[in-house]
Amino acid sequence: MRGTISAMSSSKPHTATAADWLEGARPHTWANAFAPVLAGSGAAAYAGHFHLGRALLAAIVAWALIVGVNYANDYSDGIRGTDDDRSGPLRLTGSGLAKPEHVKFAAFGAFGLAGIAGIWLSLLSAPWLILLGLLCVAGAWFYTGGKNPYGYRGFGEIAVFVFFGLVAVLGTEYTQAGAISWVGLGLAVAIGAMSSAVNLTNNLRDIPTDRKAGKITLAVKLGDAATRKLYLGLMATPFVVSLLLAATAPWAAAGVLALPFALAAAQPIRSQQQGKALIPVLGLSGRAMLVWSIATSVALALI
Repeated sequence: MRGTISAMSSSKPHTATAADWLEGARPHTWANAFAPVLAGSGAAAYAGHFHLGRALLAAIVAWALIVGVNYANDYSDGIRGTDDDRSGPLRLTGSGLAKPEHVKFAAFGAFGLAGIAGIWLSLLSAPWLILLGLLCVAGAWFYTGGKNPYGYRGFGEIAVFVFFGLVAVLGTEYTQAGAISWVGLGLAVAIGAMSSAVNLTNNLRDIPTDRKAGKITLAVKLGDAATRKLYLGLMATPFVVSLLLAATAPWAAAGVLALPFALAAAQPIRSQQQGKALIPVLGLSGRAMLVWSIATSVALALI
């Protein structure tokens, strides 16, 4: 059945508009790119080494990577047919709105932009970071790409925690301050947890269709109830970090300003919403992460 649906979608006219391409880039996930840069810059500012130009380059790298991974996922899931029955946001490949090769080209175009900005940033700070950048691009592609994508084996949230948490936050701090700190590590754990929660929401929504398609995500492995508990735990993590940071930097408690946004994001999870009713959780979770990172980084910069 899946192959039949894929064949039907591939026969549709490829009529994707600019708005479709923008939706395919999934703007609701962009907080995952900007929040770690804000947090890493806050850690650098706390150490007295904030550098606006390097922060902007890091933001370009992170944004281009997340756009690239979104297009790459669209392409890889689309050609496998795992997007055929999904209830989530628009899929360019799976819907037949765009040719698969065009979506793939868009993914690698975004990766190329990330590479250019990343090389520039690395040459300004530490050239060995170029190797780390290559690892990030490989991680972005092989999430759903290649013959044995790790996103189909339940490792997606771990990768998000590492790349959009630890690497993004600490990398941003290092390129500005020339070192990493315990404050930076705390922020990295918080951002990584929230980024993983955003990814987990996608996979919670798609448990029925992913299971049918043979895509064994962490949510499929855990099941609905345990996945919801994990989401709540991940979203609580930054507020624990805020309290810990407040012991040495009292203004860092400003991160609790994001609590209303986190509670709003958690409401559909706690009330057992399913399918399309979970789509707003993506944007709400991202908003909570962005507010937390802004409040915390500004507080650290002003201390």
